[in-house]
Amino acid sequence: MKPFTTLTAIAAPLPMMNVDTDMIIPKQFLRTIKRTGLGINLFNDMRYDEQGKPLANFVLNREPFTRANILVTGENFGCGSSREHAPWALLDFGLRCVIAPSYADIFYNNCFKNGILPIILPQDQIDEIMARITEQPGAEVTIDLPEQKIISGNKTYAFDVEPFRKNCLVHGLDDIGLTLEKAKAIETYEETRQKQKAWM
Repeated sequence: MKPFTTLTAIAAPLPMMNVDTDMIIPKQFLRTIKRTGLGINLFNDMRYDEQGKPLANFVLNREPFTRANILVTGENFGCGSSREHAPWALLDFGLRCVIAPSYADIFYNNCFKNGILPIILPQDQIDEIMARITEQPGAEVTIDLPEQKIISGNKTYAFDVEPFRKNCLVHGLDDIGLTLEKAKAIETYEETRQKQKAWM
């Protein structure tokens, strides 16, 4: 998993509440178990018409937001079914950070496991950031995870993140990476058990 320390990037505004996982990546694209290739269908039903043509009024179809790495959105983001494909699709598009007032619990946890930083901010702060990036398309926002702060224009916002999850993101550790950190201890245990219980 790619480490997350600081990110300065274009932020895209998506001022919608209750964006569920089927809106993020519709069910017909869940056949794959690969984490790549889903970005093209991110927000599929909002991004394309019935013929598959991109809709010019959807934010991620418009320059410069096609190159956004940060998404600023509304409350209860990621609600609905607990599909891990949702963060996979966000990440494959290039989104490394989502800023919202609240998230569905399972989606929130899945973000951390897949290298995405989901930040929770009060609605009034979301509104300030949203207004700036809407009025100034292409405006960059800086996310400083070690310092737990967001810089948007001349304003700085602090955010909370659980220390364990922060450590995993900063060091690029997913569940497999965490296990591999204990590889030596696991190897030692297996060698000791083999000597003590060779009959097993």
